[in-house]
Amino acid sequence: MKTHLSFFFLFALLASLFAQTGPLVPQMSHCDNQITQFMNTYSIPAATVAITKDGKLVYMRAFGNADLAGTEPTQPHHMFRIASLSKPITGIAIMKLVQDNRLSLSDKVFGPQGRLAGNAFLDSAHVTDNRIFDITIQHLLEHTGGWNRDVACTPSPTSPYAWHANHCDPIGFPLHVTQVLGTTNPVSEDALIRFLMEKGLNFTPGSTYAYSNIGYLTLGLVIEKVTGMSYEQYVQKAILQPLGICDMHIGKNLLADKREREGEYKGNGYTAPSLYGTGNTVPWEYGGWNLEAMDAHGGWIASARDLVRLLVAVDGFSTKADILSSATIQTMTTGSTSNVNYAKGWTVNASNNWWHTGALDGTASLLARTSGGYTWAIILNKRVIGSSSNNFWADLDGLPWNCLNQTISFPSHDLLDFPSLNSSNLHFNGQGSTSMKVKWQKGNGNFRLLIAREGAAVDAFPLDGEDYTGNAAFGMGDEVGTGNFVVYQGMDDSVEITGLDPAKTYHFRLFDYNKNFNTGFHSLYQLCDYAAASAKTSTNTSITDLTAQGIRLFPNPVRDVLHLEFSKASGVDQLQLSNLHGQLMRRQAVTGLEAKLDVSDLPAQMYVLTLYKDGRRVGSAKVVIE
Repeated sequence: MKTHLSFFFLFALLASLFAQTGPLVPQMSHCDNQITQFMNTYSIPAATVAITKDGKLVYMRAFGNADLAGTEPTQPHHMFRIASLSKPITGIAIMKLVQDNRLSLSDKVFGPQGRLAGNAFLDSAHVTDNRIFDITIQHLLEHTGGWNRDVACTPSPTSPYAWHANHCDPIGFPLHVTQVLGTTNPVSEDALIRFLMEKGLNFTPGSTYAYSNIGYLTLGLVIEKVTGMSYEQYVQKAILQPLGICDMHIGKNLLADKREREGEYKGNGYTAPSLYGTGNTVPWEYGGWNLEAMDAHGGWIASARDLVRLLVAVDGFSTKADILSSATIQTMTTGSTSNVNYAKGWTVNASNNWWHTGALDGTASLLARTSGGYTWAIILNKRVIGSSSNNFWADLDGLPWNCLNQTISFPSHDLLDFPSLNSSNLHFNGQGSTSMKVKWQKGNGNFRLLIAREGAAVDAFPLDGEDYTGNAAFGMGDEVGTGNFVVYQGMDDSVEITGLDPAKTYHFRLFDYNKNFNTGFHSLYQLCDYAAASAKTSTNTSITDLTAQGIRLFPNPVRDVLHLEFSKASGVDQLQLSNLHGQLMRRQAVTGLEAKLDVSDLPAQMYVLTLYKDGRRVGSAKVVIE
């Protein structure tokens, strides 16, 4: 019996450690088991996985805990750093500019005729190797620009990065870069690039393949120069937003600055001097290198769902419309003469599969498109190093293949069918002491979900695959997180919230969602760019408030009929009577300069009378029924 109890305790513990969230897909439950086993083998705290078939997102699941304290289950809506999966994103952006005739692959990058001409920090005066002037856009895309990070550029004896003496990738020693160049901390993209410009090249551009982070960082500056926008702004405006993608951003360096719904990262114990030059020693994954200056080669954070949403828009299949032409996609995915297995932001093979991996301390990621019509994205918040590293990457690569090979039938749903536009213009149209009317402009979802919280901003999100019951009486609807209550669920553009405390501030978030045959009747929520607003209930419940506006009510206390007289200037056209719990007891139109409200059937207690003009509250008063 003791053995059995230990077994069940262990099973329950593992289930807790690797909680599984997201819409359940019974046909692919074996995939859940395989991912859980992989995480158990390599002690991975969190994972998010998305798999598409023929352009439809059939599997969207998350595992483990997104925070290092182990208290927040990972959800498919969590964003994580994706490291070098940023390179395919940059490749897509460059190819879009080429397709739009704003760039040519043969364009030179440096020098007076180069695309970066005019950048004083990167001008010809800093070039020590004239071959740099021959580097083209295509060279940078294909990692044939001339830099080889595996050839050491030994730091100075005073550098805190002496242990980096066996390589020359300046992203790994930011303080040394700023020390050598005499620039300020934190290190900038320009400084990282100039550091290698001054070092010269290791080979003639176009002659040899050597993976280069700085090459892709340079492409980011080219995008900025050509478009007049920041790299992030251009990618978001020209590539992501037209696809309805809004959960992709350039990440931040520090844990304190992480985005809402961004996970946390488990490093391998490495430390480094703070990139801010404070003299402090910090975890490598949180301030040891400048993620914010890695933008075009490794700086993005994303959800797995949005990564595959991007990928199915450039996959060359007809199942979903592509944002690049077939000719552009063919160019983008054709290997170079120096390395037939690396194209322009993609590793490729003879089977017409494309993929990329990403790795930083605290991050491991995989993005793939297969010739059979599948795509997938896997993001982990830990990478494995040392003797187990090769097995780790082989097993990670094998996970989706094994999942698909063991799937007998696939669901017909498409979990990409969530709204692309949330409702907007959340505002308030009349506040009483215990109620308020909330209105909005509809988005393009089938339904809307309004969440309210008293005294603090809403800090929770609805979960894909979960349904919620709303109730306009505050606190009576489903609770999301702690203290966040669903006050409306439906298809309308307004709701009157009751049961509010006088003079309190209430905060709201509004989300559109789809639930239909195409979604498999899973509720799929649009979580970014949501409408949010806050408002107070009215503190003005005195009779003098009404008197000052030419309004008289009598008798008060009242037993049978409450009489009201109005001046012409008051303009009152509606009155409402609510109890102190916010429950509406009477609503009556006002058509003249007087009104009578029959209250003979109401229980004896205190009520709140609120008066409106054109939907706007103009005053309120406490009324006692005897």
